[in-house]
Amino acid sequence: MSKRPIIIDTDPGIDDALAIAIALFSEELDVKLITTVAGNVSLDLVTENALKLLKFYEKDVPVAKGCAQPLLAEFVDASDIHGKSGMEGYDFPEPKTELLLQEHAVNAMRRVIMESDEPITIVPIAAMTNIALLFALYPEVKSNIREIVMMGGSVTRGNKGVMSEFNVATDPEAAAMVFNSGVPIVMAGLDVGWKALVMPQDSEEIKKMGKVGDMAYHLFKHYRGGSFNTGLKMYDSCAIAYLLCPELYTVEETYVGVELNGTMTTGCTVVDLKGYLKKKPNAKVCTDIDGEKFREWFKQSISRCI
Repeated sequence: MSKRPIIIDTDPGIDDALAIAIALFSEELDVKLITTVAGNVSLDLVTENALKLLKFYEKDVPVAKGCAQPLLAEFVDASDIHGKSGMEGYDFPEPKTELLLQEHAVNAMRRVIMESDEPITIVPIAAMTNIALLFALYPEVKSNIREIVMMGGSVTRGNKGVMSEFNVATDPEAAAMVFNSGVPIVMAGLDVGWKALVMPQDSEEIKKMGKVGDMAYHLFKHYRGGSFNTGLKMYDSCAIAYLLCPELYTVEETYVGVELNGTMTTGCTVVDLKGYLKKKPNAKVCTDIDGEKFREWFKQSISRCI
């Protein structure tokens, strides 16, 4: 069976680092390109982090640097969570700079998509600024995209605003453009991330799983250290889990809109599960996850990162 070709659009980021590892070491996925976008920290830092991870994982995947700020919104990072560099808690090697492409992420994505013999899956685990610009500048790519499997949005509450999840709220205009693009979308949002937990005993097991497990453990200790003992939420890995084990999820096909004008709710993903808006479905939304099976999948996946 041939591997499924994917592009990961990311802003590493501690939980991004583990999602990227699982994808890179998977026997079912072929990571064709990693693109970066400002999010958890600045564009320069997230790009450096992506290159550090590839050096650490000993993987040669091209990296393309994308957008340094949202389309319209003011950029506000998450360094209060991920630390000043975005990946505090572990001493990574120097970045593998030779993997950095000279072309902008949007142009690199277009090239990889159009040259692929098989439709590409895009996996955004960050703000979707790059993807919105890709569709605006090069709409022809849509014909060779299998689907977008994103980590972002929320069916219920938020983690950046009252009703807004960080990745969508960072660039809500871009998210709205992507949801309205006509490309098949799977949304693995905040709600399932809250149940995708790594518990303390899991972390102790992971610590012994080679250098990637040791790295993960030390990042976990730093990442929201206050919740280390109550369960760490593996948000970004939820998107990779959907690609590899969709049976973990309960999924509803529905319409998702992005609130752009709310005085208190900008960036909210309006998930119309009851059909109030009378709009055609534009996304498959993960509404639940089997948390116990996710924990086992996550540990097994990290154990294979060798």
